[in-house]
Amino acid sequence: MAAPTKALRTDEMVLSMGPQHPSTHGVLRLELKTDGEVVEEAIPHIGYLHRNFEKHAESLPYFQIIPYTDRMDYIAAMNNELGFVLAVEKLMELGGKPISIPEKAQYIRVVVCEMNRIASHLLAFGTYGMDIGALTPFLYAFRDRETILGLFEDICGARLLYNYIRFGGVSRDLTPDFHHKLRRFLSKFEKNIDSYNTLLTNNKIFLERTKGVAVMSIDKAIQYGWTGPNLRGSGMKWDLRKDEPYSIYDRFDFEVPVGEIGDCWDRYKVRMDEMRESVRIVRQALDQMEEKGLLDDPNYAAKVSAKLRPPVGEVYFRTETPRGDLGYYIQSDGTNVPSRVKVRSPCFTALSAMRELSRGLLVADIIAIIGSIDIVMGEIDR
Repeated sequence: MAAPTKALRTDEMVLSMGPQHPSTHGVLRLELKTDGEVVEEAIPHIGYLHRNFEKHAESLPYFQIIPYTDRMDYIAAMNNELGFVLAVEKLMELGGKPISIPEKAQYIRVVVCEMNRIASHLLAFGTYGMDIGALTPFLYAFRDRETILGLFEDICGARLLYNYIRFGGVSRDLTPDFHHKLRRFLSKFEKNIDSYNTLLTNNKIFLERTKGVAVMSIDKAIQYGWTGPNLRGSGMKWDLRKDEPYSIYDRFDFEVPVGEIGDCWDRYKVRMDEMRESVRIVRQALDQMEEKGLLDDPNYAAKVSAKLRPPVGEVYFRTETPRGDLGYYIQSDGTNVPSRVKVRSPCFTALSAMRELSRGLLVADIIAIIGSIDIVMGEIDR
């Protein structure tokens, strides 16, 4: 008679993923507690890319803070700038000293922010495919993103950190052929989205790696403070551009894409669909500018003093960036330097749910989770 087999004894293993790991989207370190290939807990450690934005902002004049906003979510710098500029303009308005913003500047702000949203989602699409093991989407994504960066370079001279949106408008007018170049890109890009969906979105291997993985219910997403594509991926139809319109977003007709069950694939698919909606918004903005004769209007910025001094008071203003609800709290003591600046980061709240998302999954799924929440580390530790 054979001797009874002894049960295999296993011990918990602690693995460190990052900060050097390329699939952690920068300098993120994850402390993985595993039982074999099964993840029992994933603990994020941040602080390897500390921007110190908030304290820098409390020692600089308002105009000099704008370049620092670019360096938080450096993939969507235009959106960061818009949020801060609108917050300061709101502070001026509450204090009885409103800044008169030219209508042309309002349209330009929307156009560049929606183009930056497309560029950001293209990067998310390309890098996510590469994380999973597909190289080709990355090359295609950067081909289209390169065109957008070229357009940005035409109007402000920069390709990543723009310092373009200013109090009262923008720093420079559009180039004479900007709208022609942009329309050509939009026509071509819409067709490219279909090919991207064929290439990756509906790819069998990609579906197996993302469908049903790291499901986040609406209730849980709200509890963790999720916003943007991550929240909409869970099925919550909430977009600040629609539900709490700012700037001139109430003039445009567009849909808010949502997911079904809140898995990795849903979060990814929402971003793919949002690119198409951003194309709709930009087209409408260009059409309305042409109808109103704003393309030839030389008035793209109001005259605002470089020593801007908002009245004593405080304001909290939030906008819909490619990664969600970005909020700025600013406290003014009447000088040209804010006494308090605080930023509410959508990436920080997204990362806070890593333990919830990863428990019971495999080590390989961790990479799929990180790519699906689309974090930028520069915005997390401000």
